[in-house]
Amino acid sequence: MDSRDPARTEELRNELDATLHARRELGTEYETALIESFLGKVEQSLDATIDRRVRRRLAEQQTSAARGGRSPAAGRVEGFGERYGFGIVSLVLAVPLSAIAAAQADLEGLIVAWVGIVGVNAVHGLRDRLPGRRTDQDEDC
Repeated sequence: MDSRDPARTEELRNELDATLHARRELGTEYETALIESFLGKVEQSLDATIDRRVRRRLAEQQTSAARGGRSPAAGRVEGFGERYGFGIVSLVLAVPLSAIAAAQADLEGLIVAWVGIVGVNAVHGLRDRLPGRRTDQDEDC
């Protein structure tokens, strides 16, 4: 879900509303199928966003290489938009993960799910500070 694409964000929000409405109407026996369907749509949205970003970065690198310079993104610390997007995606996925965990393993499952969500976000937030992580600035030395 690209935070710069309000139409896609609204489409996913509508899909979530429809999924929740269908769950209320169909009951809990269809809950897993509904959640898997919604997560599939979120995954497709993420794949499309990642594909666009990879193509854009590749084009930037190819343009930079053709000019004989460095990539404009070289040495750049991850931008606010990327961190914000990761946090939004994490929270969107936390909703169905929490529902599944609570339905399958009650409070213990919910706690484990949220420990995992917080852990992934903590590692993502601290990854530039982890030992052994190479950056473009390290290569310049």
